[in-house]
Amino acid sequence: MSTGLPQGAVPRLERPGPLRERVYETLLELIITRALRPGQHLVESELAGHLGVSRQPVREALQRLNTEGWVDLRPAQGAFVHEPTEEEADQLLTVRTLLEAEAARLAAVHADADGVAALEELCAEGERAVASDDVDTAVALNARFHAKIMELAGNTVLAGLAAQVDRRVRWYYTPVARQRGAQSWIEHRALIAAIADHDEERATRLMREHTEHTRTSYHERAES
Repeated sequence: MSTGLPQGAVPRLERPGPLRERVYETLLELIITRALRPGQHLVESELAGHLGVSRQPVREALQRLNTEGWVDLRPAQGAFVHEPTEEEADQLLTVRTLLEAEAARLAAVHADADGVAALEELCAEGERAVASDDVDTAVALNARFHAKIMELAGNTVLAGLAAQVDRRVRWYYTPVARQRGAQSWIEHRALIAAIADHDEERATRLMREHTEHTRTSYHERAES
């Protein structure tokens, strides 16, 4: 199978609801988690069979994913998962640093005890995921941790901008999640302490350093 997905890895979609949207969301999630790998050939008929749908919603989803830069449609060859360039990754992760650093600063201003407790709980869950080598869960919890900081920042415009890059950040973070491992969550603990202390300057600095470490790890992996 060109899709390279193990039998039963993808749940068949139920018919009710906007089918094309659900096919799109399912394929996007498979790309983000790298179940569908960069450069992988995507065959409409095989994907349709995995999902239990006709080829039409798969074709529409692939066209949308192509428009958004997740899939490349090549004439006479078909669809392929996009292979991100070093420049694309660098630009995206640079923007992420700017957004996350400001979110950390605002979270240090606005976070209350409940907000700090929520961050601590997410951090504990992430540490457990790393300890059990559950990379998929660690990646998901990392995204939730950063989303929580964005929520505590209390700036809806900033949150909206962050949401636009969140999925692509997960895509870039997934291959370095094991490499970052426990160190990433140690850095999260330091961030929580700065936010709990309402130390805007320290929270900003720590978040900037934290996101830069991820960017460096991504580039080091690519070079190796």
